[in-house]
Amino acid sequence: MRPNNLSLADKEIKMKLLYFDDFKLGVLRGDEVVDVTSQVQDIPHVGPHDLINGLIERFDDYRGKLEEAAEAGSGIPIAEVRIRPPLPKPGNIDCMAVNYMEDGTLPAPAPINAFHKASNTVIGHGDSMLLTDIPAAIFEGEAELGLVIGKRASQVSAAESMNYIFGYVNFIDGSARGLPPDSNVFFQAKSRDTFAPIGPYLVTADEIEDPQNLKVKLWVNGVLKQNFNTNDMAHKIPRLVEWLSSIHDLEPGDIIASGTNHRGLNAFQDGDVIELEIEGMGRLKINIRDELERTWSRDTRSEHTEKGLEGRFTPQLSGKYAPES
Repeated sequence: MRPNNLSLADKEIKMKLLYFDDFKLGVLRGDEVVDVTSQVQDIPHVGPHDLINGLIERFDDYRGKLEEAAEAGSGIPIAEVRIRPPLPKPGNIDCMAVNYMEDGTLPAPAPINAFHKASNTVIGHGDSMLLTDIPAAIFEGEAELGLVIGKRASQVSAAESMNYIFGYVNFIDGSARGLPPDSNVFFQAKSRDTFAPIGPYLVTADEIEDPQNLKVKLWVNGVLKQNFNTNDMAHKIPRLVEWLSSIHDLEPGDIIASGTNHRGLNAFQDGDVIELEIEGMGRLKINIRDELERTWSRDTRSEHTEKGLEGRFTPQLSGKYAPES
């Protein structure tokens, strides 16, 4: 056991945390989850979002208790529980825009940029993303590495930024593209209910040897669509923390969605089963529901372009708002 006076930056933190069933706090142990809720009940909270944020902030004080409880406790098969989002309502979700070099197809990095996604858009493993009755040209979901902040970060330098990362989550950035008017983009496209699937676990930082070299894969109905590596980021993780913390303070439990490679993006549609797996972080699985049962071409953006077809997105084929032939 390491001394308790070590800081977040110095201490080995190795654990997969999750919420399950009625938001019991668990630690993953192999194919089982161990309930460790009793070990953290003295953290002031009014709900599961406060509890996990408080635990992240005080992790130095609770790590030993959680390790001992996880080792000694009775495990429940993970297949027998309902997995909940590990961060049910982050204080901030900052999403990086155009932050990949798209497999070398971009001539230069885009200027660093970001947008906010509403915190109550979060859903978890096994939940459904809902495509609402709006005239979107297409609904997409972007596979992204989510960075979870471990302590308050204000005006942090790039050199110190990794000391502020508590861990990582699989993150899908839901998007309703092409909504009118053209100049009103990010808020109405990105902050719709259910448009921030995360999980299944919150993976502590030391479980990931190099977050800047991780395979990212997203499947739609078992077909691999997105397949890229985090080493393709235009602006690397230290720069993201530096830049964002120069704009507003980042707090424990905040999420930075680090962006995606857009070439594999494709239309999400009713009945789809979406799976996202980032190396070492488990597999997040969600469902897509659209009461209008609209359909689109199944081509990815790169396939659409390679076929010489017009437009940025694959076309809607049927249903409400489909263009007239």
